[in-house]
Amino acid sequence: MQQTAPPVRVVVPGRCFRRDTEDARHFSTFYQLEGLMVDEGVTFGDLKAVLHIFARHFFDKDVGLRLRPSFFPFTEPSAEVDCTCVICDGKGCQTCSYSGWIEILGAGMVDPAVFDAVGYDSERYTGFAFGMGVERLAMLKYQIDDGRLLYQGDVRFLSQF
Repeated sequence: MQQTAPPVRVVVPGRCFRRDTEDARHFSTFYQLEGLMVDEGVTFGDLKAVLHIFARHFFDKDVGLRLRPSFFPFTEPSAEVDCTCVICDGKGCQTCSYSGWIEILGAGMVDPAVFDAVGYDSERYTGFAFGMGVERLAMLKYQIDDGRLLYQGDVRFLSQF
């Protein structure tokens, strides 16, 4: 953003690290896709539409989405985005903690202070950002009930995909 004037539309991969107790769907090291869209008139409705279109195409079916208010440092408002668990079709299983939903990403509208910091006119431009874990998406797409299997190096397991 410091080197490019709006409009901006980008999706970039990256490796992430966090303090997290590893379980079937949480990892201390994972890969993430981050997206950013900045232009005049970008709304939260645009964010919801982009995420719904992505989910429908990625999972090859119309999965339910819900957005729960959350906090992320560079977006306001922010939301955690859940989809209907595709492992159990929303009935509840170990992967979704028996809730029928599984978080697939975090997202929100870019805070105007971010635009001010990079020299964008925050009165003119708005935008959204999101970040989604590649491993969690792979788990759901290929119905893997424990994401730790992706990192065990078992070629028999990995060759299925």
